[in-house]
Amino acid sequence: MLLRQALNFGSFLHSHGIHFFALAGPDLLLGLDSDPAQRNIIGLLQAAPDVAKKALRLRTIGQRVTEIIGGRGTHPVSCVAGGIAGPLTKERHETLKKLVDEAVPLGVELYKIAKEAVLKQMDLVQSLPLEYNYMGTVNDGALDLYHGDLRLQLADGRAFDFSEDDWASQMFERAVSTSYAKHVYCRASGDPVLYRVGPLARLNVCDRIETPAANAELEEFRKLGGSPCHQTVMYHFARLIEILYAAEKLAQIIKDDEILSPNVRTMPSGALKSAAAHVEAPRGVLIHDYEVDGDGIVTRANLIVATQQNIASINEVVALSAQRYLDQSDELLLNGIEFGIRCYDPCLSCATHRLGEMKLDVVVRRNGEVVRRARR
Repeated sequence: MLLRQALNFGSFLHSHGIHFFALAGPDLLLGLDSDPAQRNIIGLLQAAPDVAKKALRLRTIGQRVTEIIGGRGTHPVSCVAGGIAGPLTKERHETLKKLVDEAVPLGVELYKIAKEAVLKQMDLVQSLPLEYNYMGTVNDGALDLYHGDLRLQLADGRAFDFSEDDWASQMFERAVSTSYAKHVYCRASGDPVLYRVGPLARLNVCDRIETPAANAELEEFRKLGGSPCHQTVMYHFARLIEILYAAEKLAQIIKDDEILSPNVRTMPSGALKSAAAHVEAPRGVLIHDYEVDGDGIVTRANLIVATQQNIASINEVVALSAQRYLDQSDELLLNGIEFGIRCYDPCLSCATHRLGEMKLDVVVRRNGEVVRRARR
């Protein structure tokens, strides 16, 4: 479990680090009215080379942790049924300790820089309010990215916890005519409701964070945005706090000598089983549900991914962004819509900056008639 947790925290450092500083950071640090050809990691390297290089170093640390424990940085291969394929060697453990010793102060430094940049743009931070419901994982009320109960928090603050074993009775998907992605509802509170997942949702639903620096910033986060916080742009602020949490927690785990235990796998025994489980991925709640036959061959797989759970609220934020920038230039309208989508860090092409080549087609209709079209 320690190795799997460390692997997940490494992926959070990598994913959150690259998203905030390379993908979303240019929006906040360079401005939405900047040239798309410069509003990316290249432009950030030119405008603030020291910050950009440190951010890329934090991303590299997360990637190296993933490689050391997971076998490779992208699509790790070490996680197997029952645990991890092999124990951690002392040599790799020493490398991990050096990496996390660097990650914690680097995370704190970058957090302070990014927080200051965000707080200077409160008009932008408050530009996309969306009162919504939220879902995330808690363990005895505390933030947990690996295991625990799922908590649905309604927009008014009421919370309802349920076990991952009950997810199929509490959550369901519904096809909609306006999207290839199905919408996901939760009925834990009684009536089925749509909800948001991810960093903002996790900080909204938890009672506390069990590492000191991140928990202190959670209090500041709530003073700034309220509890629950409905400011969509605060997804970025929440992502920064989770970088702190991941670095602190990773340091605790790597320095626990138990991580060197050779007992890293419980071999399956008896009849092969079908099962479902969930974990917090960087973008939010991730559920995998599998059925296997007697030979261990997967006969059915159902995945409920974070971007799918967020798609309904992403659509609403697209509308909010379009309304906010409708009277502006085509360039600012396109940039504003990109910015709104990017708050969620969706696993879609629209999460990325392609050096000014991001494809986007915006059609504005009034009473069914096209009144404006902007394309990039």
